[in-house]
Amino acid sequence: MNYSEKIKAIAQGQSGTVLSSDVDEQGIARIYLSRMVEAGTLQRIGAGVYVLPDFLEDEMFILQRKYPAAIFSHETALFLHECSDRAPLVHSITVPSGYKVTRSLAEKSKVYYIRNEFHSLGLIEGNSAMGNSIHLYDVERSLCDLIRSKNRMDIQVFSDALKQITKRYTLDSMRLFDYARALKVEKILHTYLEVLI
Repeated sequence: MNYSEKIKAIAQGQSGTVLSSDVDEQGIARIYLSRMVEAGTLQRIGAGVYVLPDFLEDEMFILQRKYPAAIFSHETALFLHECSDRAPLVHSITVPSGYKVTRSLAEKSKVYYIRNEFHSLGLIEGNSAMGNSIHLYDVERSLCDLIRSKNRMDIQVFSDALKQITKRYTLDSMRLFDYARALKVEKILHTYLEVLI
């Protein structure tokens, strides 16, 4: 298998997407990416991001590969959990406090910050809309985030998501209230749940 075939195999295993860092990890010179672009067997869609011509780019997968500390949260997590029928115009992500957010990331994402010790609270592995593996928060954490960030969210998305979560999911109440205590939304969570249930 030559280098171009290896690059193509990497991309096919990631829904048609390959990053220059993927090529570096395999010990393949980046010049092969350029040669494949020139030959029309690969398309460059951004700095260090390439996609096979017969595939669509998976924005969520690419964003998380480029910024591993970014976890899909809030509106995006709610959409992926099917608790919102409104596809977010920009992806909501949570990063640890102090994380340096690049301008390009800030332009294409709604960024939320959280203290480092809570960054991985409720972290799960899920799938992007295109089937690639990504990190996002579980439903219980998403509910707490929804309440914590109510003022930064569209009120219709907020109220619809609250109703959908309680309708669609049997929440793990122990986990939910552990998260609520840690994130300091326990009282307000009780209030919302009393109204909804």
